[in-house]
Amino acid sequence: MKTLDDLRRFYDTTLMPDLMALEQQRRGIVRKTAVVVVVSLGLGGLLFVFMASNTGQVGPAVILPVVLCLLIGGVVCSLLTRGYVTDFKTIVIERIVHFIDDSLIYEPRNCIPKSTFMLSKIFTTKPNRYKGDDFVSGKVGATQIQFCELNAEYESGSGKNRHRYTVFRGIFFIADFNKHFNGQTIVLPDTAEKLFGRLGRKLQSLNVFRGELIRLEDPEFESHFVVYGSDQIEARYVLSTSLMARITEFKEKTGKKIYLSFIGSMVFVAVPYTRNLFEPRLFKTLLDFEPIRRYYEDLQLAIGIVDELNLNTRIWSKE
Repeated sequence: MKTLDDLRRFYDTTLMPDLMALEQQRRGIVRKTAVVVVVSLGLGGLLFVFMASNTGQVGPAVILPVVLCLLIGGVVCSLLTRGYVTDFKTIVIERIVHFIDDSLIYEPRNCIPKSTFMLSKIFTTKPNRYKGDDFVSGKVGATQIQFCELNAEYESGSGKNRHRYTVFRGIFFIADFNKHFNGQTIVLPDTAEKLFGRLGRKLQSLNVFRGELIRLEDPEFESHFVVYGSDQIEARYVLSTSLMARITEFKEKTGKKIYLSFIGSMVFVAVPYTRNLFEPRLFKTLLDFEPIRRYYEDLQLAIGIVDELNLNTRIWSKE
């Protein structure tokens, strides 16, 4: 496993020359974006004054041209940054992925399909707004993996009654578990029992959409997670003492909520984030090690799931 010292050397010797060129590109885009914003706001303001003075009132006929002017400015700004984002992902993110493991394939515009996301059964709501990017695939040791950043939302209603909420936003990871499961085992953060104690435990048992509530002999694991499954025996077989300890350690190490499911011959892992993970910050310099370190740590968290859960130890063979 690479260290932060290794990353620092990689940053200084390999990334820096290209980062300096990319930084010049970023500064040029910032200047052009500032001009577009000033022109859009200025033109919008002039249109507002002109239309308001001619009509004598402020209504849709006055506001619409201003809004259109600002929208056009926004589109122009988006077009200005598109090439920069592509260059950034090729120069920075793809190289960090290969720095961690040169055999992995990085596809910045690809993502895990919605059908596969739903196959995990971690989330019961089917999103009707679904997008993702930064898809990574390949083998880590003997384990086939894939992951990407996802933003899955559900939107209902229209107009003033429109409501949208996030189903999942973060890193979604899939790996070959090298064991075929006849049923399904789903591991979720335990929020109900923490909030409501015995009542929470009762609410857990009433979650009929998840299958049976599985009780396990690991108090520390059960203080963090609640487990549902279609087969009590298989769930206990899959969630061995060592695997429960590794999942607990992974949760405590990352400080994040962790969702898992074991279905077919795959393990699905969802790690929520509230920020965009692998996008450039247009108004921040690239000549700073800290953002590079953050990109590395976010990628390493996903790629490192193989080692964290000890997936390369083939204790089973596929049936």
